Amino acid sequence: MNYLAILVFAAALPWGLVAQDASPQQLPTAPSAIKYPPPAPPPANNTAQAPATAQPAAPATTNSAATQDSAGPASASQKSGHTGATSPSATAAAASSPDATAGAASAGAIPEGADDSVPVIRKRVNEVNVVFTVTDKRDHFVKDLTQSDFRVFDDNKPAASINWFSRQTNLPLRVGLLIDASNSVRDRFKFEQESAIEFLNQIVRPGYDKAFVIGFDTTPEVTQDFTDNTEALSHGVRMLRPGGGTAMYDAIYYACRDKLMQEDKGVLATRRAIILLSDGDDNQSRVSISEALEMAQRAEVVIYTISTNTSGLVLRGDKVLKHFAEETGGKAFFPFKIEDVANAFTEISDELRSQYAISYKPADFLANGKYRSIEILADNKKYHVRARKGYYAPTQ
Repeated sequence: MNYLAILVFAAALPWGLVAQDASPQQLPTAPSAIKYPPPAPPPANNTAQAPATAQPAAPATTNSAATQDSAGPASASQKSGHTGATSPSATAAAASSPDATAGAASAGAIPEGADDSVPVIRKRVNEVNVVFTVTDKRDHFVKDLTQSDFRVFDDNKPAASINWFSRQTNLPLRVGLLIDASNSVRDRFKFEQESAIEFLNQIVRPGYDKAFVIGFDTTPEVTQDFTDNTEALSHGVRMLRPGGGTAMYDAIYYACRDKLMQEDKGVLATRRAIILLSDGDDNQSRVSISEALEMAQRAEVVIYTISTNTSGLVLRGDKVLKHFAEETGGKAFFPFKIEDVANAFTEISDELRSQYAISYKPADFLANGKYRSIEILADNKKYHVRARKGYYAPTQ
């Protein structure tokens, strides 16, 4: 009897080993270990079908557009962000598609008091989406204007048509907090961390908004990936320790290409923003300032900068920070006193709830990959419109 049992066990052993080898488990990568540029693992099975509610595919995939995202500056057809928005009245019909269902699921439940008619958008090569802010002469936000109060110019020509207009008080946010952790910001680093944490607690609505945290010295490091959990985001900020050089351009490039452009994949209408806390003095990046800015423009990201320079002088880094903010439709803050850092975060929080968005069709549009300027003017000369300066047309 024992002899028969041994024969049965010996016969079954190879099959058990084959079954065990057929489904190897892969260890997850800790967020704090994600360095720029991120490794792009090849797909395990090119023919596998992802479920409808899955997160956006990894950069390395059979989809050619996603593959370009992982390879650095790619064709403008994927990066220019020309995503046409359906009108609010058509939202219900668009939401019935699988992509729209996946986008709505990724946003989670809409909190009380938020806009329950979040538009679902579809990519079109000849439509441009712009988020913008309007202020009066006292720099107070103007929130009650309508589409008829604005004129839009694309490449110095009036837009052919306006497809969609909305006041963006409650549109979901996708925010990247980029904190300079180099030796040059060591003096008041602790206070800046606490101010950043308070900002995240105020701006992120659980189940609706998402944010991530990147610290950068010689390389960018993700200390907390996209989440709506403010405790996790706070922990990601507190993990940062100052030391090393400053690779600010790399951090902006990576945050736009590998984080903000990948989230929601253009299905759900969201606003993308980067809050950059730095002295602006880059000395370690592998990409240039122009490459970092181009990636931000392709990702439709608004950049707000908070300078950590306390010298009282306007240094080169301050001019760099102002350049990033102005070109993307954001704003640069230069707090001289340490208490002013918290005030800058508060003002950014207020602005993110006081914006407009518009989708338009350019006149004489050519899909040639070239840069095209954007200008939005208010009919009331007392109002100032702040928006990104332009975009890159797609290529066919």
